[in-house]
Amino acid sequence: MRVGILTGGGDCPGLNAVIRAAAKTLFTGGAEVLGFRDGYRGIINKNWMPIDKNAISGLLHRGGTILGTNNRDNPFNFPVKTAEGKTKYCDVSDVLLENIRDLKLDNLISIGGDGTLSIARELVEKGAQIVGVPKTIDNDLAATDQTFGFDTAVATATEALDKLHSTAESHHRVMVLEVMGRYAGWIALWSGVAGGADVILIPEIPWSLESIMQKIEERQREGKPFSIIVVAEGAPGPSGEHVVRERIEGSGDPLRLGGIGHLVGKLVEQATGVETRVTVLGHIQRGGSPSPLDRILATRFGVAAAELAMSGRSGLMVALKGKEIIPVPLDEATKKPYFVPPESQLVLAARFTGICFGD
Repeated sequence: MRVGILTGGGDCPGLNAVIRAAAKTLFTGGAEVLGFRDGYRGIINKNWMPIDKNAISGLLHRGGTILGTNNRDNPFNFPVKTAEGKTKYCDVSDVLLENIRDLKLDNLISIGGDGTLSIARELVEKGAQIVGVPKTIDNDLAATDQTFGFDTAVATATEALDKLHSTAESHHRVMVLEVMGRYAGWIALWSGVAGGADVILIPEIPWSLESIMQKIEERQREGKPFSIIVVAEGAPGPSGEHVVRERIEGSGDPLRLGGIGHLVGKLVEQATGVETRVTVLGHIQRGGSPSPLDRILATRFGVAAAELAMSGRSGLMVALKGKEIIPVPLDEATKKPYFVPPESQLVLAARFTGICFGD
């Protein structure tokens, strides 16, 4: 048996742990393992590396991915250079499928988020044998209770909040921390609760400047002349519009969100007169060594995906449901995002402990 592995979309802590666990499991079944470089582009260009015991040695604690990744090379809308040197976008999915046949792959393990797994679903519909593994620090895949990478990102954001607290208190400032979360506010919510934020702004709950001002003024009356605000990058502005940093043509997700933190900081300082500083955590949330929880979850996902691949099953994604890892259809995994329910227990707990959501 010959099984391929690729990592697509944004990188996150735990990718290498999945590769390691899947490969070790496949080795026990006597399978040969190929690692495709830079996502689906690796299959299109037949750019692969053999994954053997030496290749996976020491991977468990390493961040990033030894295979490389990207979030631009959708085989159904793939960038191709013309004779004139211009770029056009073409459907090269048939080339990818032909390369899978040429390489005699019995199955492919595709590790990624909604974009990568949506592509996997389309390829399965065209006859490919693919098993998916859910990866995203945003934790926004509805078919699994949690994705690996999320816990590490929350820990990174919480550590940043711990550090911002001391400087905010010393200077009597408002500190705004912008974290990742394009359309789901899980990182902002979890880190904000864990880090003792005073205000949390997420895409799922509209907010007003007046509500934030009331919270800051309430703290000042209580003798607390500083405040901490956590805002997800996908939280809209007070008018309801997303703050877009730039647009990348040809990307599966052309909108690059960013700047909401600075907008919030500017509005708060103008409205309250309190000196305000903004920190954008950015890609630090994607880097570093995975947390113990993410190492364990990634390992369980990798083992389960390899077992499905060896059994010849396809069109499935491994998912955490309760305490168990189960297979779910790729259709279910990609049909809708996993948003923060505004009335969830964690949101309610945050409100009861004095956290303002700007509403």
